[in-house]
Amino acid sequence: MRFLMKGRYGILVKKQGFVMPRTRIFLSMIALLFSSLACATLMGEDPYYDETYYSDEETEILTEEAPPQENDPGSPQSLTCPVVTDAILEAALTPGESETEEMDGEIYLVTYSVNGDELFDPYYEDVSADLEDEQMDESAHREIWDQFSSLIPAQHRSMIAEYSIFTDGADNVLAAVAQTQSDPSTWSLQVDIADISDPYNLTFTLIHEYGHLLTLGPDQVPPSLAIFNNPEDEDIYFQEASACPNYFPGEGCAEADSYIDDFYNEFWLDISEEWNQVNLEEDDDAYYEALDAFYAKYADQFVTDYAATNPEEDIAESWTFFVLSPEPEGNTIADQKILFFYQYPELVELRTEILKNVCVSLQ
Repeated sequence: MRFLMKGRYGILVKKQGFVMPRTRIFLSMIALLFSSLACATLMGEDPYYDETYYSDEETEILTEEAPPQENDPGSPQSLTCPVVTDAILEAALTPGESETEEMDGEIYLVTYSVNGDELFDPYYEDVSADLEDEQMDESAHREIWDQFSSLIPAQHRSMIAEYSIFTDGADNVLAAVAQTQSDPSTWSLQVDIADISDPYNLTFTLIHEYGHLLTLGPDQVPPSLAIFNNPEDEDIYFQEASACPNYFPGEGCAEADSYIDDFYNEFWLDISEEWNQVNLEEDDDAYYEALDAFYAKYADQFVTDYAATNPEEDIAESWTFFVLSPEPEGNTIADQKILFFYQYPELVELRTEILKNVCVSLQ
């Protein structure tokens, strides 16, 4: 399951019938609330799948060379592995059956500084004796980092300055990203060492989390220093949001030609008022009930039920399907959200690189 959490964009291991409490900031005068996110399946509906993706011919092979296509910058070297990407989507989007291990919040074990592929200067937190083995397991920490760095080319993750290992017990938060505490233009990747056993689920999660970095990084959403330095000041937040002529995700005012501003203008303008009413529900039960109804009303507009949570999660979920599934041939709005990324040649090229890396790393 996925849930909303202040200050971070993350993803949870999904468990049947389990909904974590969420933390939200209510600024009733602001139409678009500052949302800091973690990812969870909230409503339990079937996720979007392109049925052509599961053809018999595709599932008989592990990898194949994709036929060259015009205007595909990566087509001569394109590699697809439908069995692998099928397994990734299935593992990530199918609710599990095991019981969630409860802990009193999240416990950070160690934080590394990051420069490109390099990890250095680990900072070890004070932890209880039962977590010392996980804290000192540098090999496991580096294995997780190597998985991420092998998927995302170095030049596309220069905003990452920190990498943290934490835990909240098994089957809760799997991973998250957040602005670092020292610099709003740099970000931290955070992974729960208790939830890394499934490489398919981890791969889906890392691609999803990168979707947040791609769409909310400083080149797309220049960070507001006023909000960063005064995170609890609602007056400053209101001033910054009111002065923004574009979509305002919370970290700052999105650039006019940014991915998330274009995405919001294309897919959310007609439903934003209804979504605002959902998000202003202060009671958790009422909120989830309203969000469930909102998704049910617009189910053909979202690739997963959780994508209906807000534009930030919608674009991150759509990005993940863009990377892992074939180009859709349908005409639903959910299809259009995947097709949205194909208008950017740089993202088509990046998709080719990531998909090739997925196929190589999980063969």
